[in-house]
Amino acid sequence: MEDYLVKSTAYNGKIRAYAVQTTNMVNEAARRHQAWPTASAALGRAMSAGSMMGAMLKGDDKLTIKLEGDGPMGPIIVDSNSDGDTRGYAHNMQVHFDLNDKGKLDVAQAVGTQGVLSVVKDLGMKEHFTGSVPIVSGEVGDDFTYYFASSEQIPSSVGLGVLVNPDHSIMAAGGFIIQVMPDAEEDLADSIEKQLEAMPPVSKLIEKGKTPEEILHLIFGDEVNVLETSPVTFSCHCSSERVANALTSLGTEELQDMIEKDGGAETQCHFCNEIYQFSAEDLQELKDEAWNIENNTQ
Repeated sequence: MEDYLVKSTAYNGKIRAYAVQTTNMVNEAARRHQAWPTASAALGRAMSAGSMMGAMLKGDDKLTIKLEGDGPMGPIIVDSNSDGDTRGYAHNMQVHFDLNDKGKLDVAQAVGTQGVLSVVKDLGMKEHFTGSVPIVSGEVGDDFTYYFASSEQIPSSVGLGVLVNPDHSIMAAGGFIIQVMPDAEEDLADSIEKQLEAMPPVSKLIEKGKTPEEILHLIFGDEVNVLETSPVTFSCHCSSERVANALTSLGTEELQDMIEKDGGAETQCHFCNEIYQFSAEDLQELKDEAWNIENNTQ
């Protein structure tokens, strides 16, 4: 089944809800980074959240999530946009622990329980919107729940899950974000919270074949109103041209130094692990372009 996201409302617009299946997206990220199971679960949860938060944007808007905990994974970085394109990586993807006391992958130990969750939104304005909150558990879902309540003042419940196969491929991944609008009654929020507590983990629901729509119906019953569905995918916008432009921006002196000392250049994208190689001849061409730019002769 292809990955996709559902936008919906419930109870006559008093609740806004998103649900997403990201099994293929997370599997692609795990494959590219040769991730170990616990690291896959942590990154997959963050990417699932990022894909839903990207769906909250409009037009060419985009956002970057940084989960900087004190665990061995180091910072987790996720980029997403309103088109459903999401990419992510962590500084150390070779992290795995025994299951925690709940029988789940110990994401909190991988991420860490101290640190900062920050979200930077590029909304096409001069200044970017930045919100940051302390990490409250390292389980990722709890941390995003706290982020929405504290930084964006929207009472929310975020459920995220990833199941990993013995061969380290992804069995199931996805999540939901439930947000209470200002005009909702307090008892409505309480009843939804009780319903969420009684539900199986979202990853188990996806494993059983539950679609994002079915997950929302499980939470809201007939009160859910599906607004639209849209695909989500692992997508990296790196390219040889972008890397070449970055090298050109280094200037003639540094490019000459690379030609003389290294006889070329190799760089790797953090997000997708794609490797880009440039020969000495390639660097000489870039050096010529840099010279033209520096001397305004183009």
